[in-house]
Amino acid sequence: MRRVWVGVVLLMCAVLLAGGTIVLAADTVKLGVVEPLTGSLKSFGDQIQKGMMMSQDEFNAKGGFTKGPLAGKQLELVFVDNESTKGKSAAIAEQFVTVDKYPIILGGYSSTDVLEIGPVAEKTGVPYLTNSGATDKLSQMGIKSVFRMNPTSTQYIAGLDDFLTNVVKPKTLAILYEDTDYGKSTSASMRTFCQKAGLQVVFDEAYAAKSPDYNVMLLKMKATNPDVVFMVSYLMDAILLTKQAKELGIKPKIFAGGAAGFVMPEYPVQAGAAAENVITADLWAPDVKYAGAKEFAAAFRTRYNMEASYHGAQAYAVIKVVVDVLERAASLSPADISAALKATDMATIFAPVQFGDFENYTNQNRVPTLVRQVQKGKMVTVWPKEIAEFPYVYPLPE
Repeated sequence: MRRVWVGVVLLMCAVLLAGGTIVLAADTVKLGVVEPLTGSLKSFGDQIQKGMMMSQDEFNAKGGFTKGPLAGKQLELVFVDNESTKGKSAAIAEQFVTVDKYPIILGGYSSTDVLEIGPVAEKTGVPYLTNSGATDKLSQMGIKSVFRMNPTSTQYIAGLDDFLTNVVKPKTLAILYEDTDYGKSTSASMRTFCQKAGLQVVFDEAYAAKSPDYNVMLLKMKATNPDVVFMVSYLMDAILLTKQAKELGIKPKIFAGGAAGFVMPEYPVQAGAAAENVITADLWAPDVKYAGAKEFAAAFRTRYNMEASYHGAQAYAVIKVVVDVLERAASLSPADISAALKATDMATIFAPVQFGDFENYTNQNRVPTLVRQVQKGKMVTVWPKEIAEFPYVYPLPE
């Protein structure tokens, strides 16, 4: 009997060493996800983890994988914390590929994270599917094994650009952005828009994230008297900038956010009255006309006692994409999984998903973007008109 068990163990090891690309329990497939679960970006990582777990549990409740190389198995997501620290995502991704033998790399919240993980995918050939990280550069490096479901920084503000052009019609604009990959790429997109639209950028300054005070920068900006103040900030900076601008009596025609911290459920609550009528680019809302969006939002609220931001919706949707890809893949080889990713054409609660090559992007999904506004302490969709939940408030009341 002992010889039989030894033989079984040796056979399993041989299978894994002879080309198996994933370490499997008898009935479970593990996939690694790197996210900021502690540190300054914890709020975003928390939304992403919640959305992914909700999607995983729904999938397993329906029986797990029913076809493809993983038929009969359930999904288990393994989250690894990068602690919101630069340099850790690349090392974690390397571990996923070389030690854990996961067949696909998932996760990475910030632009910094995804730019660390992308080269790991390029070097190893293991496909990387991300639902976050907006820097245009990720999709512009020509890496065939990197696939991005979420929009780029340029795409992020397309809806906001349209709102400014057709509603606000400003002549001058100020840009404040955090000195990170995300801040730099999104602010660059706004500069491009201003140039094309003939708007004068009267103030343009980066700041160090998580600074305790922004009064000096805000006072310099106030002196330029811009029609629009555009800010690219994560959550805590978004709250502080909004409050301090209010305290300093800065009164543009409108304050606008570049998504990120401005779309988080905590923003209107913690910024309070200072956030009233602030608009922001956004990628998703419960009222978008995608099948299942409202139901997802309600289920998320019930399960976690909090509202889902677009980060949670992206995360929920990306797991739907992953399991669809793994069921369609001919095998668990990197080439077959990449081929299945490239052939993806599916509807999700976040947006339609197709990974295309267009302009100078590779394996990039196209996502329509929204404008939302804080009204009476609640974030509501106000643009485009055809999917708006409420009419926008503009011009702003005194």
